[in-house]
Amino acid sequence: MNEPSVDEIGAADRVYRSDVRAARKRLAGRIRKTPVFHTSVAGPNGPVPVTLKLEYLQHGGTFKVRGTFNALLEATASVDQVVIASGGNAGIAAALAAAQLGKACTVVVPESAPHTKVAAMWSHGAEVLWHGTTYAEAYRYAGDLAVERGALRLHADDLPAVVAGAGVVGLELEEQVRGRPSVLVAVGGGGLVAGVAAALGRRQRVIGIESAGLPMLHTALGVDRAPGLRRPRTSSADRIGDIALGIARRYDVRSLLVTDDAIATTRDYLWREFRIVVEFTGAAALAAIQSGVYVPPPGERPVVVLCSANTDLTTS
Repeated sequence: MNEPSVDEIGAADRVYRSDVRAARKRLAGRIRKTPVFHTSVAGPNGPVPVTLKLEYLQHGGTFKVRGTFNALLEATASVDQVVIASGGNAGIAAALAAAQLGKACTVVVPESAPHTKVAAMWSHGAEVLWHGTTYAEAYRYAGDLAVERGALRLHADDLPAVVAGAGVVGLELEEQVRGRPSVLVAVGGGGLVAGVAAALGRRQRVIGIESAGLPMLHTALGVDRAPGLRRPRTSSADRIGDIALGIARRYDVRSLLVTDDAIATTRDYLWREFRIVVEFTGAAALAAIQSGVYVPPPGERPVVVLCSANTDLTTS
């Protein structure tokens, strides 16, 4: 299924601060205003002051609940069922939000989807269908299924309402953190970094952090069109979202790359030092600081968003 390029996206597909503010009103009472934690972490040359945004404490263990709720609340009341393709957190978010709003939810997952995340979808009452070995195959089948059932089709990242909902994280940070320090956000499909950038605009620098092995935003910022780079088969996206890419260009969002080893080291560090359990991607933003990829300017205490916690506790 072909998706529009950045140049083909119309005004209705763009997300601005006003959209994020509208999402915050819509989400009132539905989501947690997750706390921040001012601390210091080990850096290459000694302790580095940081502010951790504990978004992994969000309902469902993922920021994606914000965008999913916003999309469902924005949809017409006549929508009674939703379909989404997901390898993990987007499916959990859809299942949770749909259950709370009294809607049926079907999640189409690739055969290699982690059992821990599928079990979480089940726990919220979702119907889970396995189809194909890749997210792309699951995505195509979900589209056909939504048409067949007359259901609302959700996307993990590349819907305006989803991006705007995720952006409420940025509005919360304005209230919780003094000054305007840089905000470091892990990049998967791009919904979170795009939402935060849409919320903050040019008021604060937003920096996307991604694995050097999967530099989708980093690569896309240097070409005319989002690339279809291959991702792990359990991923909920196989390309950077067009909306995310457009916002990144509009607000000069940087992309920095960290190694998988650095991310794994930071993930272990978070557990050892703070008893914080996050997913591999959830540790990427802090890994940029601990590995020296991002060096804060003198006097800055950067904000680091820890965004997801749906992981098997036995996984190293």
